[in-house]
Order: sequence, then C-alpha cells, then structure tokens
Amino acid sequence: MKVILLKDIKGTGKKGEVINASDGYARNYLFPRKLAKEATTGNMKVLNEQNTAKQIKADNEYEEAKQLGAKMEELVLTLYSKSGEGGRLFGSITSKDIATELKKKHKIEIDKRKILLEEPMKCLGSRFVEMKIHPKVVTKIRVDVKEKN
Repeated sequence: MKVILLKDIKGTGKKGEVINASDGYARNYLFPRKLAKEATTGNMKVLNEQNTAKQIKADNEYEEAKQLGAKMEELVLTLYSKSGEGGRLFGSITSKDIATELKKKHKIEIDKRKILLEEPMKCLGSRFVEMKIHPKVVTKIRVDVKEKN
C-alpha cells in the first residue's frame, strides 16, 4: 500500500515521502497514530502543490540572499576600540560585535554564528570577513578596526 508520511519516522522515511508500506503496518500503526495517510490521487495532488510551494519559497529566499550578499560586499563596517602599543587591541572584536554593529548601522540582521571568523580580531586594521547568509550564499564584508579616541 502506498502512503504519504505526515511526520519523520526513524527507519521508514521523512515527512512528505511516498513509501510502500505493508497493509498491516499502514492500517494498524501509521493511520491510527496520524503518521501517514493513504496516497490517493487527491492526496498526491495536494502533496505536489505543497512541494511546488516549498520550492518557490526556497527559490525566493535564495534570490533574496544573493541580493543581500551583493549589497553586503559593497559595505565597509567600521568598528572602534581602544588599543595599546603596536596597534594591539585591549580585548578583541568578535563575531557578536560585528553582528551588533551591522544591525545598528545598516539594519541588517545576521546571526553571530553565521559570521565565519576563525579567531577574534586583536589588532587595528582592515580585514575581510566571510558570512554565510544562506546555505548556498557566502559573502564577504570589509571590517575596519580603528582606534577609539
């Protein structure tokens, strides 16, 4: 019997998949627990419409992320911090600082975990920092660290 899974089931399949299940398993386990529904033509049509809607939404998110990435590559983010001899900072600039400054100055909200900074910035100067704004889109932004007066 062909069924459409309504939830992820370990060892069986993921939500939205159409699988062949034995009649007893489907009728006695999957249907009573609302884990699956029968794959009728109507249900298959609804599933296909849901899948196309998900695909359209994913494509739109990807396009928005590409546009945001192009916009961010043009930005220069300037951070100010106190420094000592040789341009070494007292403390460091972390991904949290970069995310906060982006939100404050440019109204771009990015999770600090999406900022790919290998180690905190500990000296004055300019540096390019990568940001993963979408699973398929990675962009770079220039971060200038200057001395606070």
